[in-house]
Amino acid sequence: METPTKSNKVHIGRKISRIREIRGIKQDYLAIELGVSQQTISKIEQSEEVEDAMLEKIAGVLGVSAEAIKNFSEEVLIFHIQNMHDNASAYQYNYQCHYNPLDKVVELYERLLASEREKIEILKNGNCQQ
Repeated sequence: METPTKSNKVHIGRKISRIREIRGIKQDYLAIELGVSQQTISKIEQSEEVEDAMLEKIAGVLGVSAEAIKNFSEEVLIFHIQNMHDNASAYQYNYQCHYNPLDKVVELYERLLASEREKIEILKNGNCQQ
């Protein structure tokens, strides 16, 4: 006797829904961008399978690839978020500022000041010649 097993199929509709929610996109917006009704989006999100052409369009609006939707896993997402939070040094590694921003502000201020002084000199010389 065989016992019923869960289907190994991925539920693409749920993945689309979850990515949409994470991205902060409403069904209405997705529907407008795709030129369909909100009810159609709801049906798509309830479907286990989605046509490749429609999946590509949805992926484009969501700002991800169709492959990313197919391979989406909340567990992996949570893992990455936790690692980036716990290993904050990863951000420090990528941020390599080689100058002091305040020095740049002072430099800009000095250039503006010099420019204004030049304008004053030009105006003074222009008025003296008349």
